[in-house]
Amino acid sequence: MNVTPKSMFQPLNTSEIAGDLTQGTLVNQYLQQLQENPSDSEDDRLKLALYVLSEGDFQQRWEVSKIFPTLGKIAIAPLLNILEDEETEEEIRWFVGGIFGEFDEKEVVSALVNLLKNSQKTELLMVAAAALGKIGTPAIEALSELLSENSARLLAVRVLAEIRNTQIITPLLKVVDDPAPEIRTTVLEALSSFHNVCLIPIFLKALHDPITTVRKEAVIALGMQKEFQEQFNLVSQLKPLLYDLHLDVCQQAALALGRLGGNKAAEALFHVLKSPATPLWLKQEVVGALSWICTPQSLEYLQEGLRWGDETVCQAIVNVLGCQPLADLKAQATEILLNFLSSRQQALHQPQIKQAVAMSLGKLGHPIALDTLEKLAQDSDKAVRLHAIAALKKFSPLVATVRPRI
Repeated sequence: MNVTPKSMFQPLNTSEIAGDLTQGTLVNQYLQQLQENPSDSEDDRLKLALYVLSEGDFQQRWEVSKIFPTLGKIAIAPLLNILEDEETEEEIRWFVGGIFGEFDEKEVVSALVNLLKNSQKTELLMVAAAALGKIGTPAIEALSELLSENSARLLAVRVLAEIRNTQIITPLLKVVDDPAPEIRTTVLEALSSFHNVCLIPIFLKALHDPITTVRKEAVIALGMQKEFQEQFNLVSQLKPLLYDLHLDVCQQAALALGRLGGNKAAEALFHVLKSPATPLWLKQEVVGALSWICTPQSLEYLQEGLRWGDETVCQAIVNVLGCQPLADLKAQATEILLNFLSSRQQALHQPQIKQAVAMSLGKLGHPIALDTLEKLAQDSDKAVRLHAIAALKKFSPLVATVRPRI
């Protein structure tokens, strides 16, 4: 590759350096001087840093790139010259792009945006995008202008999506219906971070998008908008997505309903849980979503699931029942687990199910479970006994005096 003329990087007093020093030794000496002598004048440090950037290997350039931001605005002009010179070695320009992520000056933003607009080199495009994302809010206006450029629109959208400032809403709304699915998907993912009533109709419209990834992001976005649940009847809007042709969308619909909560959401999830057409892994996701709702009704649906669920579903339900946060729900969950243990269902023939019940009862800590745990501590299976002992110890030290056979 061609390199930038050395005169741009020429350090001070290089003619005084001993002639027998190799270039690598010289670069290392200058790098060490930059790291150990911050009291040198800014001009001297800048020239030395530019020399290391020009002549160093990758590691040396990496180290010196940390020094440029400490030099302040004096470093901007020569670095801009390097970035804009297409004859300069690409790796050097790549490092400059990364360095500019620490500068939020207008001319830096302009140079990075021009690079996004005009460069054909993937690595330079990526480093420019990362730098603009790091600069953040000061780059929004310039990036917004790039949305009208077909070649740069996707990268501009990606960078705006990283900034997560309310100022990105207006420009992103201009491309929310872009023909490119990737742009629509990225826009929705970015807008989902904001709680703004004007965005809800946009998310609802995207539920009907023909592209799976777009529908998926719309579902995720609506699941984050609990404060608008009643106003827009979000549970009813999301319910059909539980039966989407693509299971990724179904999964996210279940999780979104779990976040929104309420008995209507729980009922919709229960129908999916009991359907024989629902894949096993999706049933496990539904179990988790039901547990988040934290209402007596949602626990009743989980209890129903224990009656006809297979071993995998039963274990998932047992596990989430042990994680109920409210006192009333802890009591209800404990009763459900005790009833399950006394039901003699086929799933209870598996020791791991009984182990899970013991641990969940220990987590819930309700006294009505003590007699049952003491019986489990005498179980014929060693692992069940050990789990029961561990659960009993969570109640009080006195209870832990139970000594089952091991």
